[in-house]
Amino acid sequence: MSDDIQELIERLPDLGSSILVTLQMTVGGALLAMLVAVVLGFGSRTRSLWVRGPSRIVVEFFRGTSLVVQIFWIFYVLPVFGFKMEALAVAVVALGLNYGAYASEVVRGSIASVPQGQWEACTALNMGWFHKIRRVIFPQAWALMIPLLANLLIQLVKGSALAYYITLHDVNFWTVELRKATSDTLFSYGAGLVVYFVIAYLLTWGMNLLEERAKRRLGRGTRPSLRETFGLRPASSPRLANLPTAPNGGGGGAA
Repeated sequence: MSDDIQELIERLPDLGSSILVTLQMTVGGALLAMLVAVVLGFGSRTRSLWVRGPSRIVVEFFRGTSLVVQIFWIFYVLPVFGFKMEALAVAVVALGLNYGAYASEVVRGSIASVPQGQWEACTALNMGWFHKIRRVIFPQAWALMIPLLANLLIQLVKGSALAYYITLHDVNFWTVELRKATSDTLFSYGAGLVVYFVIAYLLTWGMNLLEERAKRRLGRGTRPSLRETFGLRPASSPRLANLPTAPNGGGGGAA
């Protein structure tokens, strides 16, 4: 065991660069996913069949196909047609499209959950569509979205481990290399689990802060205590429910 710990210490610099790659995939994929989610979420709510139809097709396609196949298709198949991207860009695009399709349902459901009276009040005030969405509807829907988006963000972190198969040196790659060096499967994969857990927990903490901030801006929440922020006890303000659920496992058939 002491030899395994010594090997782990020697590989800590490599762990830092591996975590950076994982975070780059996570942040890039999350930003793209949010953009895709807003576009498809609003597109799925429009009355125009020419917009709603393609939006639903894209959502169902990326939700209904495997994430690992999507990654392989972008990395190996697109170059055949002359579209070649770096491995990191492939991972960001695949994660963004896959989880963006799931998140679009969160956006659509959250927008639909805003009370009808809010829409009618905007109409009575003769507010334009963009002004109405930006100032009244989206801030309320955003507070509803964050808990489910936080779940999807954690799923995205775990889904990023599939980038190991397209030669990215992420945390999963570091874990496999540690196992080869130590020949101790329990120790190496246990270390990998701890690293992923710490990343996911820090992201959850950040999303909790973002949720409380969104609620306070609407006058619905109070400043959480330190124990509430870190999830050590339930938040004092209840979370809003009755929204679409997040995918299980790695999302989008990752395995």
